[in-house]
Amino acid sequence: MRFKVLLCLCLLSPIKLVFPADIVVPLSSPAVLPCSFHLLNTVNTTLLDVTWSFKGSVIASSNHTERGFYLNTSSFHNGSFPLTVLNATPHQQGLYECNVSSSGTDYSSSITLTILASPTMSIPSPEVVLGQESAVECWAKGFSPPQIIFTWTREGKKFRNPGRSEGNLTEDGLYEAVSRLVFFPKLTDRNITYSCVVEHEALEQPLVKEFSIGLIIVPEVTLSILPPSSRSSPLTLACELSGFYPENVSVVWVQNGTVLSKPPQSLLNNDGTYRSRWFHTLSAEERERGGAVQCVAQQPHVSRPASSSIDLSATDPLAQELVLSKSAKASVAMMIISLILVLLLCFGFSWKRRDEKQKCLNVSAIILPPRLVVGRKGRVSISIEGRRADRVQTTWFLNDIPIVDTSYTGEKSSSPVYSTGHTPRISRVSLLSEKGPLLSATAPGYYKLHTRQPLHSTGPIKQLLASFTFIPNLSIHKGAVFKCQISYKGKDKIVMEKVSDRFTLLAPPDVSEIQLSEPNEETGIVTLTVTASHFHPDIITFRWFCEGSELCPVAAPLSVAAPRPDAQGFFSAMSQCRLHKAELERGETTVWVTVHHISLKQPITRKTRGFIKKPTVSEISCSPSPPQQGLLSLACDITAFYPSDVSVKWLKRGMSEGLEKDIEEAAEKEEGVKGVSEVRGPIQTQPRTFRATAVLKEVEEVEEGGEIVCRVEHCSLQEPIERVWRRTCFAAPSIPPSLSVTWRKDGVGVFSLRLSGAVPRPKLVWAAGGSTLSQLVSREREQVTESGERELLSVCALVRSTRAQGNEQQPHSRRNAHLRNSQLPVWQNEVENVNETEQENRTEPAQPSDSVHEARTAVRETEPEPSYVNTVNVRKEGRRGERERLCVAVEIFHPTLSLPAYRTWTEPEEEVSP
Repeated sequence: MRFKVLLCLCLLSPIKLVFPADIVVPLSSPAVLPCSFHLLNTVNTTLLDVTWSFKGSVIASSNHTERGFYLNTSSFHNGSFPLTVLNATPHQQGLYECNVSSSGTDYSSSITLTILASPTMSIPSPEVVLGQESAVECWAKGFSPPQIIFTWTREGKKFRNPGRSEGNLTEDGLYEAVSRLVFFPKLTDRNITYSCVVEHEALEQPLVKEFSIGLIIVPEVTLSILPPSSRSSPLTLACELSGFYPENVSVVWVQNGTVLSKPPQSLLNNDGTYRSRWFHTLSAEERERGGAVQCVAQQPHVSRPASSSIDLSATDPLAQELVLSKSAKASVAMMIISLILVLLLCFGFSWKRRDEKQKCLNVSAIILPPRLVVGRKGRVSISIEGRRADRVQTTWFLNDIPIVDTSYTGEKSSSPVYSTGHTPRISRVSLLSEKGPLLSATAPGYYKLHTRQPLHSTGPIKQLLASFTFIPNLSIHKGAVFKCQISYKGKDKIVMEKVSDRFTLLAPPDVSEIQLSEPNEETGIVTLTVTASHFHPDIITFRWFCEGSELCPVAAPLSVAAPRPDAQGFFSAMSQCRLHKAELERGETTVWVTVHHISLKQPITRKTRGFIKKPTVSEISCSPSPPQQGLLSLACDITAFYPSDVSVKWLKRGMSEGLEKDIEEAAEKEEGVKGVSEVRGPIQTQPRTFRATAVLKEVEEVEEGGEIVCRVEHCSLQEPIERVWRRTCFAAPSIPPSLSVTWRKDGVGVFSLRLSGAVPRPKLVWAAGGSTLSQLVSREREQVTESGERELLSVCALVRSTRAQGNEQQPHSRRNAHLRNSQLPVWQNEVENVNETEQENRTEPAQPSDSVHEARTAVRETEPEPSYVNTVNVRKEGRRGERERLCVAVEIFHPTLSLPAYRTWTEPEEEVSP
């Protein structure tokens, strides 16, 4: 019996259970879940069965680990079985179980993972009704754990005791909660500052949101009836509203359940509230219907609107028995006489004020563009209707600063659209006090005023459309309003003034490419960063995705991640996300981010495949030496790629379409195609950046029309990159023995060299100076002679200068007096002088050939700019101050030349003067 007990103790001694623990980590951060046991004796790790379970499913074991987790098996021999959560998301928080099985005995431990996410808060429009029970909501969203505290303050003092609440779980795995402030508003609460304070475990300091309530005052409704002129005439009802706020109120007329309507009209009271009077005329059928007529005043956010009703059966004379006595008849007669007198008096007044009635105008509200984007033109307009609309003038203001037309160029337009920018007279501009701020004379920015008249005319009514086009500027137009003052031409009196609503300026963001940081040495985590800049307003959203699933961004501090304004008012923001380097190293995982902003019709997307980089392949270059024994040597540079694995194939194509052979394989099989290929590299030039050179040596000359192809394959390419080299016939140039030189009267020397018969076109480099030479700018002209031979003419113009070498400049800009006054372009003179010099050297007849005449004509059509005259500095030396002798040289490069060819000219000693 004792032997059995000792045997059990020996088997159980290697494993000892560790008590459960709680792990709290920030959102999108890696978390390590510990699970360890004390191993007293050496245990074979292959006999251990280790599993991690989450929500009833096995997520990691000794043989398999789910995506997003990492199980370190190298520490099993020490009795440690930690599980790493690579990127903690809200859906990964909860209870994890670690199970270990050894020799038929199971042991387990539990660990709770909690995600720590800070909340965001918002308060919807706080509209309340005076004297009625109202509620203001304060929302907190996107936080974890669910415990949160709300506190309400009034003028900085606690208005309600702090309330602790549990958030509700949302689809994204985080929580949201709401707190409601219920109270009966008073008039004294109109300008009071309230605030909602949110406290949470993830916040370093509480979030505070201040607001002022929008107070709604319900009107007093009075309904009355206007006496009708006869029993059969329509009945008019009057509904008067008083003491309400704000102005937007509507009235609904209800008769026995039937809704009737009438347009509103409101007036401002002295106490800041509004009053209005509404009329409704009942038809004969509606009067006969009788019953109660109700006037209902409806306001936004008011659940119980004010109303007043009247009973037609008690007030309508048509519904009552009309019994008149003699005195009543006399009263009616006097009333009729009085009414006639009143009508005659009104007619007299109306005849006197007939001209003022004709001046009545109907002006629309200021119409703003639906989208105002910074830097893009927008149009603001207003419509005016009336009998004398064609005699009015409009004056536009930005806030209180007048707007004038800044696009006028001094030319009259022939189109029917005329610019009518009107600058207000001095008498119309109010003088500012010495203590008041000074305004600029006109509004800054670009404005173009328009007036179209008339768009159409209906009878005596005419319509006028006044507008202006402007380019929105954030520093000028942010938070501004436009005003339009309407008056008659030649009059200072302002008939009407309209003010626009405040508008929001939009600026689309500039989104950078996704930047990857170097992996962390301990965890191997890579931070991906994207930056959005130069956008407005400041509300912007970043969404990260990886292989079809959305990633949670890194919870960066608000001072870094929140949008930050610059000096011009534009905002910039950044967003980050983290992944393990194993998913980004080989480019097998695609990660992208979408940026959403109100100024964008479609979100901006930036993608990356990790550290992978596409190679850049240069054109195929041939060795500068001429072909020897029919063999060539070709090279192609491959740069800026990652990873370092790159494949290069050299192919040879014949004249038949689709016929190609691998040069290296054909050489190994001895099929008659020669060539030795090699790849020099790859060589690492920068971190995760390689370059290589593909070389093909001793390849045989291709036939006419044949091609040699360099095909580069890399894991970053969907299709290989190909570069093609074709056979080129080389022909050596015919080089004259010396340069042609001509000096003009203004001190400009023209040097020229004519090459013929060169294939391909040679390269020429000019230089000049004294003891040291500096490179010059030249001009080349290529043409074909009558015999079919190619001819290249290179011309270089220069002027001497004795200034210090430190003041040496690039090609002469003709700022000197003798060049500035020159009337004849350099190129035309130099070509004529070059042809004359060549004729003298060749002892040809004085009459130029047709080819030379054609060259002169072609060159004159392309005369150079003054910048092609070079300035050459030559020093003065010796006691007499003699300057150095001028030396001009040209270097000629061509594939048929083993070494460059040179032609020089040195100034004679007798021409050098002090």
